[in-house]
Amino acid sequence: MNADKRRSESESRRVFDPRSSAFICGFAVLIFSFGISAGQVVEDPLERRMLEIAKDLRCAVCQNQPVSESHAPLAQDMRAIIRDQLKAGKSPEEIKRYFVDRYGDYVLMKPATRGFGAIVWLGPVLLFVVIAIGGLVFLRRRLRTSLPMPAALSAEDRERIERARREDRGP
Repeated sequence: MNADKRRSESESRRVFDPRSSAFICGFAVLIFSFGISAGQVVEDPLERRMLEIAKDLRCAVCQNQPVSESHAPLAQDMRAIIRDQLKAGKSPEEIKRYFVDRYGDYVLMKPATRGFGAIVWLGPVLLFVVIAIGGLVFLRRRLRTSLPMPAALSAEDRERIERARREDRGP
């Protein structure tokens, strides 16, 4: 009886179980076979070129979202127009110019560096320069003016200070 008990204890502690190992191997073969049977993804070059142009254009109805990422009907129409113009042989610059003529400079994700767009690009730099110059002028004026010398203590004030120091030291 003890021998049967010892054998069942040793079998329950067994690390290698043939049934679970066969299940794991079969599951691994099944998972890896899906990768082998998957077909190769073919990318349409026209679609890629359309998305490259669309990422530089802002959706007119979305808040700062490029046409390439927007799901709005207007963005879908804009992508279709880009696709049609690419098929017609137009360059990316011509396509962008078409949308700028139609919607204004707002449609560009990166504003132009001419006209009003120059203010957008140069504004922060000019603001920083003005604040830095103002800070330097303030600090120079502040450092130039020295504080007045403190007045000399009278005999009565010295006596009051000495009394306070003696009281702080204790008896």
